[in-house]
Amino acid sequence: MPDKAPHRITFANEKGGTGKSTTAVHVAVALAYRGAKVAAVDLDPRQRTFARYFENRGETEIRRGIRLPGAKVETFTGSTVEEFEDVARRIGEGADFLIVDTPGRDDPFARHAATEADTLVTPLNDSFVDFDLIGQVDAETFKVRRLSFYAELIWETRKARALSRRQEIDWVVVRNRTGHVEARNMLRIEKALKELSKRAGFRVAKGLSERVIYRELFPSGLTLLDKGHLGELGTSHVVARQEMRSLLAGLNLPHGDTAANDGPAPGTKAAAA
Repeated sequence: MPDKAPHRITFANEKGGTGKSTTAVHVAVALAYRGAKVAAVDLDPRQRTFARYFENRGETEIRRGIRLPGAKVETFTGSTVEEFEDVARRIGEGADFLIVDTPGRDDPFARHAATEADTLVTPLNDSFVDFDLIGQVDAETFKVRRLSFYAELIWETRKARALSRRQEIDWVVVRNRTGHVEARNMLRIEKALKELSKRAGFRVAKGLSERVIYRELFPSGLTLLDKGHLGELGTSHVVARQEMRSLLAGLNLPHGDTAANDGPAPGTKAAAA
């Protein structure tokens, strides 16, 4: 009997600047801290944000003489869907999770990855500019007028997959950067998302706030879960780590209903290395 295929988590949004790769990296590391074997494919060979994060993480391990939970990552540079599936099967062999980070633009491989996902994560900033990706609202009432092309694509794919495989895509729209949104506008978006979720069939989860720490950690490849290697943490960083635990619980991944391990505490062998 063939080994069970890894649970595919695709992070997809045709708009850039939504914190997609940052969210994907933190989810990958959180799963690895829980003991899961994580593989990943970066579908953006131009920017390679996800892949570069883990390259930086590997360099930090060598520089500090430490071991950090991580993921086996490959950047896809092929030209056909069949090539992508070959890469996904090869790198995902023996893994519990296969994470696919897609470009922040319309891309045929990103669409394919979205339709093959077990869990599809679409991060959005809390603005109607980003909301327009999945639905259009009335300018006066802010009520949802129609699904967008992208939402219709996922809707039709979910229906076809449920019929052919008896398996649905769990689509989760993650609200990032909510802390920088004016309260009245936030309520309008929340109401519109609730209305649209019933029509398009996605769930809504709270994501990551806008914090400088996420950009500062990129060169080292560290995450907020690596608390034993970050030095003294401020209150905002502790709150951000709690956001990450809440996000992981909201994704409801297999065996994912418990909080993520925060990583080694200061004073442990790994932290002292």
